[in-house]
Amino acid sequence: MAARTPISRPAGHDPAAPVTRGERMADRVAAFGGSWTFIAIFASVMVVWVGLNSVVLLHRGGAFDPYPYILLNLFLSMLAAIQAPIILMSQNRHSAKDRLTAQYDYEVNLKSELEILALHEKMDTLREQQWAELIRLQEDQLALLTRMVGSVKAIPHGAAPADAAAPGRPVIGLVP
Repeated sequence: MAARTPISRPAGHDPAAPVTRGERMADRVAAFGGSWTFIAIFASVMVVWVGLNSVVLLHRGGAFDPYPYILLNLFLSMLAAIQAPIILMSQNRHSAKDRLTAQYDYEVNLKSELEILALHEKMDTLREQQWAELIRLQEDQLALLTRMVGSVKAIPHGAAPADAAAPGRPVIGLVP
């Protein structure tokens, strides 16, 4: 993880886990069972069933599923009994995908944290080097100032600046 290699992967595709035909079918049933199309078809079938049994077949002298609609209840119970486990299988599969995605996110976040820590260490090292350089420059400046003050003190009091300009000696524009 500490190596500088990319660790991100597409979360929706795990080559180690091929999708079976049953899993694909469960996903399709769950997608259709949780859609507005299914709700509309389901409501339409129920309205037609109730309409056929209550109005049309009543005029002919008898309905094949009278008012409590016991046969309709049986069909709905069977539909729920078949559809529920299929939807649960699909949800379990999606939960596994979500766990895999969370694991990938964790790995990427951990790698990012390690990279940020490495950058902080580099910045601290650069800052320490700059401070050392700055202290060395200040020491050089203090040494130069000390020499200059010593040179100024060596000039006799009341001497003109031209008198202080002996060969090999710098002219300092300060006269005490």
